[in-house]
Amino acid sequence: MTQAADPAAASPVFDLVVIGAGPGGYVAAIRAAQLGMKVACVDKGWWGGVCLNVGCIPSKALLDSSERFYEARTKLANHGINIKELSLDLPKMIARKEQVVKSLTGGVQMLFKKNKVEQVQGTAKLTAADTVEVKTPDGGTRTLKAKRVLVATGSVPTELPGLPFDGKNVVTSTEALAFTEVPKKLVVVGGGYIGVEMGSVWARLGSEVTVIEFTDRILPLMDQELSGQLQRLLEKQGLKFKFGAAAQKAEARDGQVHVTYKVGDKVETEVADKCLVCTGRRPLTAGLGLEALGVQLDRGFVKVDDHYQTNVPGVYAIGDVVGGLMLAHKAEEEGTAAVELMAGKAGHVNYKTVPGIVYTHPELAQVGLTEADAKREGREVKVGKFPMLGNGRAKSIDDADGWVKMVADAKTDRVLGVQILAARASDMLAECVVAMELAASSEDIARSFHAHPTMSEAVKEAALAVEKRAIHV
Repeated sequence: MTQAADPAAASPVFDLVVIGAGPGGYVAAIRAAQLGMKVACVDKGWWGGVCLNVGCIPSKALLDSSERFYEARTKLANHGINIKELSLDLPKMIARKEQVVKSLTGGVQMLFKKNKVEQVQGTAKLTAADTVEVKTPDGGTRTLKAKRVLVATGSVPTELPGLPFDGKNVVTSTEALAFTEVPKKLVVVGGGYIGVEMGSVWARLGSEVTVIEFTDRILPLMDQELSGQLQRLLEKQGLKFKFGAAAQKAEARDGQVHVTYKVGDKVETEVADKCLVCTGRRPLTAGLGLEALGVQLDRGFVKVDDHYQTNVPGVYAIGDVVGGLMLAHKAEEEGTAAVELMAGKAGHVNYKTVPGIVYTHPELAQVGLTEADAKREGREVKVGKFPMLGNGRAKSIDDADGWVKMVADAKTDRVLGVQILAARASDMLAECVVAMELAASSEDIARSFHAHPTMSEAVKEAALAVEKRAIHV
C-alpha cells in the first residue's frame, strides 16, 4: 500500500519567507533575491502594503489634486490666469488616485517576477520557526518551509474607546481616501501628520474641518516653531483646531455624527457629516502565531536584536512591528539591512537620520535633532535660520511661506538636524539627510554649490546663517 505524500514535506525549502508585502517586506524580498536567496513573499493581496494601497501613495495623490484645485481657486488669478467656471469632479479625482495606486501595486508584482520572488496570496501563520502555514483565498492551505522567516506585517489604526470605527460615520484614513462626496463638515480626531494631511485635503475641496487634538499643538514630534507657523497657515486655509481636547465618544444620529470631547472640565460637542480618527497605529502581530512560538513581544511590538532577529533563532522582524518611527522608508531600510546581515554583509540603518515629512501645503520636513531636542540632551548648539521670502525661486512660483532651520554643534559645527517649512520641503530635505549621513558640517553645506534659482538655495543660506553670514536676508 502506497502512503500519500505529505504536502508539507513536498513543499520546496526557501532561504527566506517574508510575511507582508508592504514597503519593508517587498523591498526585503527583492534584496534577498538579489543576494541569491530563494524567496517567497506572503500577503493577503495588498502588494505594496498599506503605503501603496491606502496610505502614502493615494494620500499624496489626493493631496496633489486638492492642492491644484485650491490653487486654481485662490492663486491662479495672480498669475494672470482667469477661470470663469471652476468645478470639482470628485469621482474623477478619486479615479485618478486609484489609477496611480493600480500602476504602482502592479509594479511591485512585476518586480517580484523580474527577481524571481514567489508571490503567495493568503493569511500566514508561523507554526514553527521554519514553517509558515498559509490559508489561501480558495480555502486551501499551503505550507512553506524556510531557513529564515521575516515578519513585516506593518500596523493598523488605533481605535479609541467610545469612537469605534464603523466605516461610514467614524472612519479611518482608508475610508477618508475614498469619500464619494465632500463632507460639509468633517471632524478630525488627532493632530498628527495623518490628521492634518487628510484634514487639509478635504478643507481644500470645500469641507469645514475641525481638528480635535489632545496636546497643546499640532505635530508634537516636529519642530515647535515651524509647526506653529504651519498651524497658522492651515488656519488661513480654513482649518479649525481645538487643543487640550480629549475625544470621549462619537454617536451617529439622523445621518450625522455627534463627537463629544472634553476640554478641562468642560464637555463640548461637534456635529459633522464624518468623523475621521487619526490617533496613532498599533503593530499588526495578532494571529501570526508568535506567542505560541515563544517570540518575545512588548505591548504587541516584536523585540529584535541589532540584526533584526527575535529571541527565536531564524525568525526576524522589521518595520512597524518592531516599533520606532512608523514610516515606509524606515521599514525599507530595515528590510534591506536585515537581509544583507543574513547574507553576511554589513547592513546599515542610521536611526539618527530618519527623515519625517508632513505633506500639507507648505510641507514640513525634518531630519535629526530639533533645537529643543539638542538642548534637552545638554548639547551646545548654533542655529541658522533663513526665510523662504528671501528665496528667488520661492517668490517666482508664488510660494514663499516658511523657513529653513539648521542646528549644528557649537564646537564641531557638525549638522545635528534640519527643519524645513516650504512648498517643496520634502525634496529640499534630501541633501540634508545625505549631509548628516556623511557627518558634514554646516560649513560643508555653506560652501557647496546650490544652483540658482532653486528652492534648495535656502538650505545653503541657513547653513551660512549658522555663522551669521547669510547673504540674502
